[in-house]
Amino acid sequence: MAVKSANKPSKTTRKEASSSKSKFGKETYIKWYKDMSLIRRFEERTGQLYIQQKFGGFCHLYIGQEAIAVGTASACRKDDKHMTAYRDHAHPIAFGTDPRILMAELFGRITGCSKGKGGSMHFFDKNVNFMGGHGIVGAQIGMGAGVGFAEKYNGTDNVAFVSMGDGAVRQGMLHETFNMAMNWKLPVVFIIENNNYAMGTSVERTTNVTDLTKIGLSYEMPSRAVNGMRPEDVHDAIEEAADRARRGDGPTLLDIRTYRYKGHSMSDPQKYRSKDEVNEWIEKDPITHCLEMIQKNNWMTEKEIEEMNEWVKNEVEESIVFAENSPYPEAEELYKDVYVQEDYPYIIEY
Repeated sequence: MAVKSANKPSKTTRKEASSSKSKFGKETYIKWYKDMSLIRRFEERTGQLYIQQKFGGFCHLYIGQEAIAVGTASACRKDDKHMTAYRDHAHPIAFGTDPRILMAELFGRITGCSKGKGGSMHFFDKNVNFMGGHGIVGAQIGMGAGVGFAEKYNGTDNVAFVSMGDGAVRQGMLHETFNMAMNWKLPVVFIIENNNYAMGTSVERTTNVTDLTKIGLSYEMPSRAVNGMRPEDVHDAIEEAADRARRGDGPTLLDIRTYRYKGHSMSDPQKYRSKDEVNEWIEKDPITHCLEMIQKNNWMTEKEIEEMNEWVKNEVEESIVFAENSPYPEAEELYKDVYVQEDYPYIIEY
């Protein structure tokens, strides 16, 4: 029997509503549409390739949640740092990573972003300051605070953005981290990608506190709920939280309410929710929303939209060809990257 979702898309609160949608113009909406379309296509093909057994391991798709990644990307700065859990394909794409090296990583090839040794759950790209997807539930919460501590220690005004699922907030790591982050006023933005389910368990079955913003308030951490199906709302919330962190006022918790259209992972039969529930959220699709904004304002012709969609399709197909034609790592790669390498620029000699 399907469990009714705690967060329904039709009940957007005034707190979740965007206060400044009008400030976003043509270039922003086109970029959001392009990047979300690329993420969606990448994920759709990834799911198909997994079924075809082109690669193995675990695979968690981001389909439906794209607005969080692109809204964060448009609101942050180049030198800000990012990390997330194992649903990590979308984030580096939004920050500018070439999908070819991401697909190669899925295929376990040496040209992958983690040299083929990380796979789906462990994408990293230091070139865009994406500090990884992490397979241990909640581990990135503490590590993200550590990154924020390093930024503060080094005197930068960079912010660490730490994403987690609604299931990860049940880890003890979160409470210890929140206490320290507030005590030290660390420049961290904690993002709950609240897609209603921790694997197959709804939020309301794990706690009687279904408003996850209250977790932050218990540490006097500024917290707010955000409509995660709209990149405008995400951008505004991220921008406000980042400004607070850069001023030295400490962390913020964002309960960004979204939905994944697919299962928790590729092995998920999704018996815990109904088709009607899924379809209700699909009606709020962020890509469709951006496309409608573009069409309404005549920012692109139908031909230009078709050309962009074709570019997205070709980009993903080229990433597959790149991955299939890339070599596997040599055996000696097993012994590399285990400890700090000799060419690591920050080695301290005693």
